[in-house]
Amino acid sequence: MLTAADTDIEVRSLDTMGINESRLTHKWYHNIKYLLVGIAFGIVFVKAEIISWYRIQEMFRLQSFHMYGVIGSAIVIGAISVWIIKKFKIKSIDGEQIEFKKHPFNKGQIYGGLLFGLGWAITGACPGPLYAQIGTGATVVVVTLISAIAGTWVYGYFREKLPH
Repeated sequence: MLTAADTDIEVRSLDTMGINESRLTHKWYHNIKYLLVGIAFGIVFVKAEIISWYRIQEMFRLQSFHMYGVIGSAIVIGAISVWIIKKFKIKSIDGEQIEFKKHPFNKGQIYGGLLFGLGWAITGACPGPLYAQIGTGATVVVVTLISAIAGTWVYGYFREKLPH
């Protein structure tokens, strides 16, 4: 029989944090590189029009291939990247071995995917480009950002009671 401690370990194993990351301490400027990459990523999102509400609506109405091309390209690049990491046993930037663990499929993934897709279709925004949308002057997206943060908090609060 599983105890609460066993369940916690199983739920936490779904997290993706480097083995030693939680023990590292960094200077205040450590995260500037992430800020710069995020800004560059946002500029690419804006220029590629993948933060456009109209492009997202076209995708959900099956009126344009643009977003499917972007998503399909990301899947292909991701698959090739995983293959390269496995083939050449590439290590993380901290020198740790990168491991790919198989997790069993469960119905919670279906519920989460449906909820995510519904929110994406209604708001025209997934969590990644929210900041880029706000940066372009679409300040109404702040409501979506606050909702995403609230949803994340609610998930964290109920996480251990949800089907994982």
